[in-house]
Amino acid sequence: MITFEKIRWKNFLSTGNQFTEIDFTKTVSTLVIGSNGAGKSTMLDALCFGLFNKPFRKITKSQLVNSINERETIVEIEFKIGTIEYKVVRGIKPGVFEMYRNDTLIDQDAANRDYQKYLEQSILKLNFKSFTQVVILGSSTFVPFMQLSAPHRREVIEDLLDIQIFSYMNMLLKERVKDNNAVLRECKHELEMATNNIRAQEKVLSKLTTVNKERIAHQQQRFDENEQRMCTLKEEIGQFQDNINKLSDASTKLVAKEAEYQKAFGIMSKIDARCEKVNKDIKFFEDNSSCPVCSQDIEDKFRKVKINNLTSKEQELNDAASELEKQVSRNLRTIEKLRTDTSNVTEFQFEIRRLVNEEQKLMKQNTDILTQIRSLGDQPDIKGEQELLTKLQDEFDEKETTCSGVNKEAQDFKLVGGLLKDGGIKARIISKYIPIINQRINKYLTSMDTYINFTLDEEFSEVIKSRHRDRFSYSSFSEGEKQKIDLALLFTWRHVAKLKNSIITNLLILDEVFDSSLDNTATEELLKILKEITSTNTNMFIISHKGDVLLDKFDRTIKFDKVNEFSKVFEDV
Repeated sequence: MITFEKIRWKNFLSTGNQFTEIDFTKTVSTLVIGSNGAGKSTMLDALCFGLFNKPFRKITKSQLVNSINERETIVEIEFKIGTIEYKVVRGIKPGVFEMYRNDTLIDQDAANRDYQKYLEQSILKLNFKSFTQVVILGSSTFVPFMQLSAPHRREVIEDLLDIQIFSYMNMLLKERVKDNNAVLRECKHELEMATNNIRAQEKVLSKLTTVNKERIAHQQQRFDENEQRMCTLKEEIGQFQDNINKLSDASTKLVAKEAEYQKAFGIMSKIDARCEKVNKDIKFFEDNSSCPVCSQDIEDKFRKVKINNLTSKEQELNDAASELEKQVSRNLRTIEKLRTDTSNVTEFQFEIRRLVNEEQKLMKQNTDILTQIRSLGDQPDIKGEQELLTKLQDEFDEKETTCSGVNKEAQDFKLVGGLLKDGGIKARIISKYIPIINQRINKYLTSMDTYINFTLDEEFSEVIKSRHRDRFSYSSFSEGEKQKIDLALLFTWRHVAKLKNSIITNLLILDEVFDSSLDNTATEELLKILKEITSTNTNMFIISHKGDVLLDKFDRTIKFDKVNEFSKVFEDV
């Protein structure tokens, strides 16, 4: 419960540089009187300005400053919530806004707007509209509940039922949803980027892998071709080696045959020499019948025998020479063949060396190719790109997990949002209290001799029916009847506030409600209702011009009067 204890102000409207102070708790009922313009309603403006930074009436803040002194406008309000004492100080020229808890200044690091929000939401737990619907019913410039828009009506009811917390929660939720939507958009963007990065990296890796496979295939083809060529070389080397093996004794045979040739050639030379000598001897005996040296005659018989013998010898030598010549000719052919074979062996050996060199080169090439193939199979570039792809995939999985959480949070927000909307939890609570509200309104209307059936629906639109079930609207009633409806609503709000233990305050201020169109009967009925209300921890202030009629109905009287152009307060006049 908020117990308003005291208010004081100076240089506020028509009040001068001396503080005007009113004790709210001095008596249960207080009548406030004074002539027009004396400052009776200043208390309402000061109270609302001090608490909510706006006057009760439609007055600009600049107009609140006393027009004579023009500075140092101050309003101080003291109240208690439970055992905690609070004081609010607000001023103009210079601007002042201070809050004290048990005489200790509350931290003012926050901006004034947040400071004001803290006062309304955390301390008072009501705003200007709710305050002016539950605490004050005033002048013609005040907008009563029935003239409020549907959203503002809802705001008042929510404060009364202490369910504004759901609106605050919904407001906070909207901020969370806004942040969540931003995070979701960022998540979507990041996932798209991550997906694009993975696809791009997969393309790079695929291209590298394809190129690498092509390189490996090319090298493998070279390896296979080299292997095939080496098989061919081995066969050719084998063939040459076989030929060499076949001709391995050609050199030995050549030496032997050349020795035989030289020997036969020597014999042929000797035979030729002997043949020449035999021919020479034959010619001697044929040409000479006597010895040319001793002139001794050579017998014919001897000469013939000698010639025959030499001729026979010559024939033998010629036959031997002919046979030997044939042998030498055969040896020459054999030597030529052996020389050809020996030359072929050399050529075969050269070819074998050439083929072996080629084979060795191919073997080295294949060794290098195998190294290249292994290197290509475990190429650092591909390995690095694969590691990068794995990293990108891990980052995507992490982002996807995070975004999944954000999306789950969004779904939760949607569910909670549905509960916090006007049609959710609040609607269920309101639906339970609407019958109580309607019953109480009609009770107060009946107490004021107004016999109509007044109901509010769950959208806070009124349905008003007469005894004959004729339908009316609030605007169709007279000002006096409207005022009764306004009073019935005010009393109902205070009743509901007590039931909910929400907006409970000791203060009730009625501004000129007795001065309009209430007749004597309605006045008496209203006084009865007010007496009933003040019986339960309520300090009531009635502002009225009917001092002569109401004076004896109240515990205390306060009079506002103008003295030297400034409003003064006089008590118990």
